[in-house]
Amino acid sequence: MNIALWLLQGLLAAAFIMAGPMKIFAYDKIGAKYHWVKDESKGLVAFIGACELLGGLGLILPGATRVLPVLTPLAALALAVLLIMAIGYHLGRKEGGIGICLVLGSLAAFVAVGRFVIAPF
Repeated sequence: MNIALWLLQGLLAAAFIMAGPMKIFAYDKIGAKYHWVKDESKGLVAFIGACELLGGLGLILPGATRVLPVLTPLAALALAVLLIMAIGYHLGRKEGGIGICLVLGSLAAFVAVGRFVIAPF
């Protein structure tokens, strides 16, 4: 189970570490691709990107360095909550993209439960 959790943590971290900086540094570029970005302030989109980036780092670094490893399941839980809010936001706007939020959120919740209960560090 530990190996499966590490694989999930790595996949989730890669997804969030790639998505976060785009929201922080390429607001105009992603605004052309995702319509919701144009409707929100640059500060909010950058905040969401920072949360994703820090959450992605939090999935890997605490467990890998053994420095405060309890932060790994907390990061996974925070990302799951972020994605639940994203699902609600996109449902309210009657947009697509809910499937990827549902999948990533479910995986993040699984990592949180796995690291809190099943295979803690």
